[in-house]
Amino acid sequence: MPDVQLITCEHGGNVIPAPFGPLFAEHRALLNSHRGWDPGALAMAEALAAATRAPLIASTTSRLLVDLNRSIGHPQLFSPMTRGAPREVRAQIVAQHYMPHRDAVEDLVRQSVSSGRRVIHIASHSFTPELDGVVRQADVGLLYDPRRRAEVQLSTRWQASLTALHPELRVRRNYPYAGKADGLTSHLRKRFGPGEYVGIELEINQRIVAAAGQPWAALRGVLIDSLDAACAPQPDPTA
Repeated sequence: MPDVQLITCEHGGNVIPAPFGPLFAEHRALLNSHRGWDPGALAMAEALAAATRAPLIASTTSRLLVDLNRSIGHPQLFSPMTRGAPREVRAQIVAQHYMPHRDAVEDLVRQSVSSGRRVIHIASHSFTPELDGVVRQADVGLLYDPRRRAEVQLSTRWQASLTALHPELRVRRNYPYAGKADGLTSHLRKRFGPGEYVGIELEINQRIVAAAGQPWAALRGVLIDSLDAACAPQPDPTA
């Protein structure tokens, strides 16, 4: 049976639900920065989902309320604004704004796997061009677990396809983060085997998003076309 594609976006906006607004009364600038959300990630996720006709599960709640890409117990699950909130408030945040997203993604993967289909999950993210004085040397990052052969293969094909379509584009694998670090994809790898689940985090340089116009539109187009090529059935070398 053909693979099922799934697109998610964990940091698509910087919304703070009204009940928790007082915790962020003095932090509007931080919410608007890259620490509050991933600019461009939701637009990219929507474009991928539309082009591939894949389901999209996205959140526009700020990662500073709770980070959907961190596991329960991770020190960065909550931000400095929410980490010191009363336990019952943090439990409410998890119940209302963390678990619904995580459960929806896991349930969809489980349904597809139960029907005998492998899931290719693309999680859309973006990264700040410079962090702590260090300029990131990439336009696109593809994050995966190097211990999973299917993820290595798909990322390698996607990188090659991107380079063929746009030679000037700087595409790096497992950069600017390690693909096997804590995250939604790493959580799902613990739930589903390598023959059932393939998880890739797509990271886009926010410099291109900020440029807007033709560069940003072109990047969305080339990412869609290259993913389609990378996911196409591969010839059997033994045939």
